[in-house]
Amino acid sequence: MLDKLVLAARRQQASDLHLEPGLPATLRVHGRLVQVGEPVPAKALLAAARTVIPADLWPDFVARRSFDAARVIAGVPCRVNVLQSARGVGMAVRLLATRVPTLAELNLHPDLADLVRHRHGLVLVSGATGSGKSTTLAALVQTINLERPAHVISIEQPIEYTLRPARAFIRQREVGRDTPSFEQALLDALREDPDVIVVGEMRTREVMQLTLGAAETGHLVLATLHGGTPAEALQRMITAFPAEIQSAVRAQLADSLVAVVCQSLEHRRDWPVRVPECEILVANHAVRANLRDGQLFKLPGVIDTGAEHGMWSRARYRGWLDDRRHFHVPSARDEAPVEEPEAAASLQLLPPLEPEGGEPVAPAASDRPRGGRRSKAVLTGVIEIDDTGESIDDLIAELERR
Repeated sequence: MLDKLVLAARRQQASDLHLEPGLPATLRVHGRLVQVGEPVPAKALLAAARTVIPADLWPDFVARRSFDAARVIAGVPCRVNVLQSARGVGMAVRLLATRVPTLAELNLHPDLADLVRHRHGLVLVSGATGSGKSTTLAALVQTINLERPAHVISIEQPIEYTLRPARAFIRQREVGRDTPSFEQALLDALREDPDVIVVGEMRTREVMQLTLGAAETGHLVLATLHGGTPAEALQRMITAFPAEIQSAVRAQLADSLVAVVCQSLEHRRDWPVRVPECEILVANHAVRANLRDGQLFKLPGVIDTGAEHGMWSRARYRGWLDDRRHFHVPSARDEAPVEEPEAAASLQLLPPLEPEGGEPVAPAASDRPRGGRRSKAVLTGVIEIDDTGESIDDLIAELERR
């Protein structure tokens, strides 16, 4: 079931696949939610979760009610989050490219390549969840990989893109599998002769502190951070520390910062593609002075007047996108070939959940599940059980008993 749904999502150029017991599979296609197929039985999802989560880690999922993993499903690289919801065990699957994209293939401005030509300092990629931060980060690393012989150590949870060395020597470490934590991996990295350190996400104060330290000790550090604007991303980083040391943190940032790239994904109505729309802050004398003084509210004005330093306000970047006459549109040629099960082609799309008019569209009568009908699911070809809506604990007990 999971293979068929992932292949259907890939065929529709979806970025995400959402699975929830008792509801049709839902795809995010060009930013809009679209339903596909029949309601998914709870026990079929539980069986699929068992294939994603290793047996020795299943007790961790039962305790935490969530699990993150990177998996290749039907030949498609995916980032999978298995979760417990009110309906049972569900999944959120992010579909990834089968190869690492370049900046040009992401329709990003070529000036972003200049940011990773620095030999030391901190480059932050920020944005909301689902804004493509990890993909942009991978493209920046790929720029280094294609341009110079550097030792790159990437610390991720999970690994989303497999980076194949070209000119660079690349090591990728997955937190939870290859190292116990981001903190330990960063401490290790400083002893492993790196030129470039990649931090998949800065979530804790300790990781932020170690990342700043690595950038200060002569390494180029690339990291992602949540934030709607460059100023918000920097403010979030600073306020993660106690008030009594925030001035020292601002001084560290002022000394080490190279740039902050804040992006969101926007659908181009004139092209069938979503492209990153960026706001770019490049550290110059004015930026460093404002950081030291704690005057982050002045940074938007610095961005507006900093075009000659490579800065881009959101409005100017949008104007650059509007003036473009060509965009790279992802196609099957960008992906490695994937074999599709015959049944995958039979999955039919239902109407979008939220069309441009803003009013939800109910499925047609023929698409609605008929009352009283109970879905069936075959678990790994061994037993056939129906969806009765038990809690996760009941389902686990029954599955283990059988």
